[in-house]
Amino acid sequence: MKIIVTKDYEKMSLKAFEVLKGVVKSKPYAVLGLATGTTPLGLYHNMIEDHKTHGTSYAHIRAVNLDEYQGLPKDHPQSYAYFMRENLFKHLDIEESNTFIENGMAQNEAEECARYNKLLSELPRDIQLLGLGSNGHIAFNEPNTPFGNETHVVDLTENTIKDNARLFGDILEVPRKAFTMGIKQIMQAKQILILASGANKADAVYQTVRGRVTEAVPASVLQLHPNCIMIADKEAASKL
Repeated sequence: MKIIVTKDYEKMSLKAFEVLKGVVKSKPYAVLGLATGTTPLGLYHNMIEDHKTHGTSYAHIRAVNLDEYQGLPKDHPQSYAYFMRENLFKHLDIEESNTFIENGMAQNEAEECARYNKLLSELPRDIQLLGLGSNGHIAFNEPNTPFGNETHVVDLTENTIKDNARLFGDILEVPRKAFTMGIKQIMQAKQILILASGANKADAVYQTVRGRVTEAVPASVLQLHPNCIMIADKEAASKL
């Protein structure tokens, strides 16, 4: 795993943009694995500004997202489908038909997981973007998720619910379950880019990079990936 430590969140976001733009420029038909949450917002801002200023095109790019809350329709302001449209896709020239995410309103969990597994097998990701949970989760793969899992439905931990509560009006509004890409499929990406910002991520960064590879810390599996880059700001990297 390659470790890049930056001065602050803005520098982290810029460095992440440089990595991702390199993939897009070298492979106009690339498949990007994308993530939601506050961590990638700076990266997405840089992508939008670069598209407007320099015309970097996403016309042939396919984008596959990690996860989606169960029970939220795609037009719900806190759904991840809505997040991606508002914070990235509608500002680029990417085709909506080339953006993919789990259906949070699917009535049959098993069928939806099977559908997404098939999709992922047909769209091998050239790069997979990840955030890092304060408990070491990646996507919604919580601690003790088997490394061999494919797309599945998870019961979110209280830790993750609390982390996400700031985005909802009340913690009681935070969904308790989510569809998520499995760790097995994350590891199938040709390259992985994981971002971490803030002192509250310092323990998770240390365990991911220096700790034992264990399902208790899902992100620790990234030590085994042949082409993984972690970009962390100084606060997040303070315990390395």
